[in-house]
Amino acid sequence: MAGRGEGPDFVEALARGLDVLLCFDAERPRMSLSEVAAAANLARPTARRLLLTLEELGYVRSHGGQFTLTPRVLSLGVAFVSSLGLWDIARPHMEQLVRVVGESSSMAQLDGSDIVYVARVSVPKIIALRVEVGTRFPALQTSQGKILLAALDSGALKGVLAQPSRSRLPGFPPRAWEDIEAELLSVRARGWALADEELAPGVRSVAVPIRDGSGTVRAAMNVTVHAAETSLDTLVDKHLPHLLRTAGDISAEWALWQSRPHSEITG
Repeated sequence: MAGRGEGPDFVEALARGLDVLLCFDAERPRMSLSEVAAAANLARPTARRLLLTLEELGYVRSHGGQFTLTPRVLSLGVAFVSSLGLWDIARPHMEQLVRVVGESSSMAQLDGSDIVYVARVSVPKIIALRVEVGTRFPALQTSQGKILLAALDSGALKGVLAQPSRSRLPGFPPRAWEDIEAELLSVRARGWALADEELAPGVRSVAVPIRDGSGTVRAAMNVTVHAAETSLDTLVDKHLPHLLRTAGDISAEWALWQSRPHSEITG
């Protein structure tokens, strides 16, 4: 984790602090000092100093020798999404989409070779994978990831896929470059992508792009279903049209928001 900076201005201490925050997830919501040190590949004294600093800043709390994240950590991701103006615009549209199709919908953006969920409106159904804001999955195994990867040119795509995944899922078998290019070319041409039990058994989804005012793909939005309950035909013929319409409405409103007159007056 830490120790990978190359630039003269790289701050190793900051990188290690972020590594500590990233150690916690749904499978490891609380950890001891020793567990954090091992997960972040840090010496115990270093991990202790970082945890105590994060605790003083309000991002971590400790009890009985166990450390957990606090809700303040959410402010880091929310600040990013809010800075785009995207979540405030997308939320009512996503909520309406979920009411219409009766299935969960999420929005994700690309981070290296992974997607990271930045928004979600869910329905209470049992699904094979737990998903929440901040969850990351390997992009190539998801419908949203395929949308985001298809928006890249060949050089950028190779660079992104060369980065190791930071998802907690086990590794997936490598795919031939020709197969990846062919699938992403098809996704780019039709404007939507499918993932049929590629990420996990029973998980099936369809995704479409969210574009900014310049037409650039900045996020992807999906509808996720349980494969035992919803066929591919139903997902594509029934749910996809609603998803496309919703994504178009969000993109249009976001473009208007980005073009609004805006100025700031300081001190």
